[in-house]
Order: sequence, then C-alpha cells, then structure tokens
Amino acid sequence: MAAPTQECPQPVGGKRKGKAQFLPAKRARRGDAGGPRQLEPGLQGILITCNMNERKCVEEAYSLLNEYGDDMYGPEKFVDKEQQPSGSEGEDDDVEAALKKEVGDIKASTEMRLRRFQSMESGANNVVFIRTLGIEPEKLVHHILQDMYKTKKKKTRVILRMLPISGTCKAFLEDMKKYAETFLEPWFKAPNKGTFQIVYKSRNNSHMNREEVIKELAGIVGSLNSENKVDLTNPEYTVVVEIIKAVCCLSVVKDYVLFRKYNLQEVVKSAKDSQPHPKLGNGKEAKLEPDGKLNQSEPSEGKNNQQVAPESIEVLEQRKQRSETQVESGEAKPELESQVSEGPKSNENEFS
Repeated sequence: MAAPTQECPQPVGGKRKGKAQFLPAKRARRGDAGGPRQLEPGLQGILITCNMNERKCVEEAYSLLNEYGDDMYGPEKFVDKEQQPSGSEGEDDDVEAALKKEVGDIKASTEMRLRRFQSMESGANNVVFIRTLGIEPEKLVHHILQDMYKTKKKKTRVILRMLPISGTCKAFLEDMKKYAETFLEPWFKAPNKGTFQIVYKSRNNSHMNREEVIKELAGIVGSLNSENKVDLTNPEYTVVVEIIKAVCCLSVVKDYVLFRKYNLQEVVKSAKDSQPHPKLGNGKEAKLEPDGKLNQSEPSEGKNNQQVAPESIEVLEQRKQRSETQVESGEAKPELESQVSEGPKSNENEFS
C-alpha cells in the first residue's frame, strides 16, 4: 500500500508570500551606518574616475586620501562606545529638556558613525564619489597632486583622474545659476579676480546643453568682477562642471593645466616622456642626441639604414674613380688628384 503524500500547508487566503516585501528592509539596513549612500545635492567630496575596476579604485582612494589626510589634518579620531553619550542617565522632570537631550544624543551618535572619507554610488560607470567630512577637498587634492608632481612617484594603478567637488546642486539650469551666484564669490567677486576657463562633462544626462551651461556660468563670473578674463591656454582658475544624472558637481581648482587635468597617471610623467617623439618623412621616430642633432634610428639599425656617413662616401667614390681610370688608361693616377676631383661629389652626397 502506497504511503499517503503530505501536502504543504498554504497560508490563509491561498497566496504565497513573495520576496518583494523583504526588499525595503534590506535597503534600510544598508544605510544604517549614517549618512546618504548615493550622490545627491548638498555634499562635498572627491570625484574619481577609474579604469574598469571600481572596487580596486575605492581601495586605492582610501589609502591615498588617508595618507595625505593624516598629513594635513592629523589622524582621524574615533570615539569609543563607552564614551558615547547616552540619554538614560538621570531623570529629567522637564519633558522639553528631556526631548532636546534625546535629539542631541541621536545627532551625536550619527556624527560618530560618519567617517572622514566615505564611498558612495555616483550613478555612472567607472566613476567613484568619495564624500568628505571636516576637510576642504580642493586643498587636499591639490596637495596630493603637487607632491606627486614633484616626486614623480606613482602611487595608484587604476585611478585616473581625481577632481575635488566643493559643492553639489540639482542639474537644472535655473538651480545651477542660483547656486553658482554664491558658490563662485570666494574666487571671482571683487576685489578677487583672475583668469579662468570652464570645463564641462556630462554623464547619463540628456536634458542639459553644454554651450548653454558654459555661457551662463561665464556670464556669472563676469558679473562678479569685470576684470575676470577668459584664458584657455594657462588660466589661473578652472571651473569644473561635472553632471551625473540629476546632480551637478562644481569646483574651482588651480594648476589644472600644470597637473595634466588632475590626472594621477600623467602627472608623474616627466616632460620628456609626455611629449611625443617627432617623426621624419620616412615615418621613423627621430631621437634627440646629446649635441642637439636628430638621429633617425638606433645603432643596431645601421645596417638597414639608407643614410651613409660622409667619410664612407668619399672612400667609396675614390675607389670607384680609381677603378675607372685604371680600366681606361691602364695606370693609376696620384691619390691627390682623385681626392680633389671627388671633393664636390662628396659634398653633393653629404647635403642631398
């Protein structure tokens, strides 16, 4: 006799619970460390581009920023759990005072959970945003690039560019204009002045127009001080505009051209390495000799090179002339005559 099969009990109503109802709890658990986890208006930080490896980029960014952050601002201070204030000590008869104390305790505990550098989702591929707290990102990044420019020591492998972000706002033209009027004052409002350029980059955004944004921002800079002039070659200040989805990131940086557009891979290269080798008409690279003359190829390529030294040309022409005269007259002429007669020919070969 076959054993009876047991049926799985079904919930009341005949419907099985799905996984969708557990997703909000997982998202809430992800952000319980304090602070936002995605790029949004009202933040300061550092925008970093990388080469197809965002996890390794975050590791390098933490290492580099903590190294130079400790150098500029001292080591990061942490508060032990035993030293954290708690609202359970003592009983307050005043309800209003107790409520204020509880709110203060919540804010203090939230600030304790925030780190000096915190990685966030930027909203674009190969782009990482590191939120900063209690530091000036433009000064920190400038210090990093200045040190790497002087020492020429490479410290990263996947990080490409590192741009400080001094402020963020909504990526709509009216919001950007309103925000930029006060944001740009420390650098361009009279009596401050300087030459400037505007660098614009947009990612995952289709409703913003590049020319329109640059025109509006340039007009704001000019209205703050009429002596502010545009310089696209070597400006004193560079206004960086980075738009990702619906967030606009703004910053004003120095030495943008000197530090190779804030590229950590290029700033460690010497001037000789960064300049391309000049090419001759035959397509070969010309290399500069110590005496300032150009050489087409390496010594090992001398056999395949068509150019012959002037001394060897003279010797070959002399031998050729001797053989011809011996065949015609049957006797060899003095060596001096052949050298004199071959003088102009050797000069022609030398300068041709």
